[in-house]
Amino acid sequence: MKPTLIKNALIINEGKSFTGDLLIKNGRIEKISQQSISDNNYEIINAEGLWLMPGVIDDQVHFREPGLTHKATIATESAAAVAGGTTTFMEMPNTVPHAVTQELLQRKYDIAQNCSPANYSFFMGTTNENIEEVLKTNPKNVCGVKIFMGSSTGNMLVDEPDILENLFSRCELLIATHCEDEETIKENMRIYTSKYHEDILPRFHPEIRSREACLISSSFAVELAKKHDTRLHVLHITTLDEISLFSNAVALKDKRITAEVCVHHLTFDAHDYETLGNKIKCNPAIKYAEDRDALWQALNNNQLDIIATDHAPHTLEEKNHPYLTSPAGLPLVQHSLQQMIEHANHGLITKERMVEKMSHAPAECFKISNRGYLREGYFADLVLVNPDESFTVTQNNILYKCGWSPFEGKTFSSSIHSTYVNGIKVFDKNGLKGELAGMRLEFER
Repeated sequence: MKPTLIKNALIINEGKSFTGDLLIKNGRIEKISQQSISDNNYEIINAEGLWLMPGVIDDQVHFREPGLTHKATIATESAAAVAGGTTTFMEMPNTVPHAVTQELLQRKYDIAQNCSPANYSFFMGTTNENIEEVLKTNPKNVCGVKIFMGSSTGNMLVDEPDILENLFSRCELLIATHCEDEETIKENMRIYTSKYHEDILPRFHPEIRSREACLISSSFAVELAKKHDTRLHVLHITTLDEISLFSNAVALKDKRITAEVCVHHLTFDAHDYETLGNKIKCNPAIKYAEDRDALWQALNNNQLDIIATDHAPHTLEEKNHPYLTSPAGLPLVQHSLQQMIEHANHGLITKERMVEKMSHAPAECFKISNRGYLREGYFADLVLVNPDESFTVTQNNILYKCGWSPFEGKTFSSSIHSTYVNGIKVFDKNGLKGELAGMRLEFER
């Protein structure tokens, strides 16, 4: 593979922005310089006017394979990911069958190896019965263990206190949790169904899956982690009440308890149910404007560590069902970076902090080997963004298998110029390149 020299880009990395050159050789970053790197018969990319950043690492996606492939596949969603500048994903275990044995977990890695243009890892799932299987998980090549401590499907709800104590006390891997209290949600649902019967509107979703439900469960997870010194990562924080559970007193590399916030919870609030309805129904729910504002403050002061998507596609037909039968989740991975750039343009976050939370922090949090930064010797997972070329989301350019997006019709001020995974160009403004460049992640644990 011929070396690639990217010249004159605005390099955004490790809290700084500067104009420089970057040389890719043998799949890795060979050299970064603010001085001109000489042309030694390299493939030259003139990146003047473009931003060069490490590729986004999304630590929470649902790509639906195996078993739910009418909604999505690893191939389609990883293609959408790289089209949006996401070079690495970590996928959740609630597929069909659930990834709750080592054999079922390995099947997902086998699928990705044969179809993914993006780097990949898959979480090991937990149930009330599979703790011994969970403890077999290899920390060197599996991102973590996922516990649904809140309402879920099938047998993936882990709600027995003794089982949770056992998991938190014995598991040495990072534990990622979905935190919503099941009993609180059930009681809220009982109240609303008794009042409205089957005519519940989407705008009631944040009242049914309430702040209280989130706080009860997140508090319990943090309590268990502190008791057992567990490495805990709480996914998709949505409420102002939960923020005090998380500290910014130490550097991310030294934290034992970390937290994530998602793009949609930073973007939408309860008023948006009036126009988007079930399209933005998700668990935990998009809450209120004051929650969204508090999330931004906590993100910028490092109480919240990572920005992710919880990309969770369903067909439009499914989402158009009445509230009670419409599934929770929305597709986001193709446009997460562009949406965050919009937020940066509006002063809610600096572009340097955005890169920190979308690329550097996931690498630090999960201890990913040689990724997440633009550093010499690291894998060349890169995205070039044109900050001045607008992009309108239409059905023709949505790559999700479900074929829709909550951003459909929106014009972003930026566009993805090109994406590189392990030094290979997998996407440019002319489309996908058909390269299966993705690799299984390795972890320094």
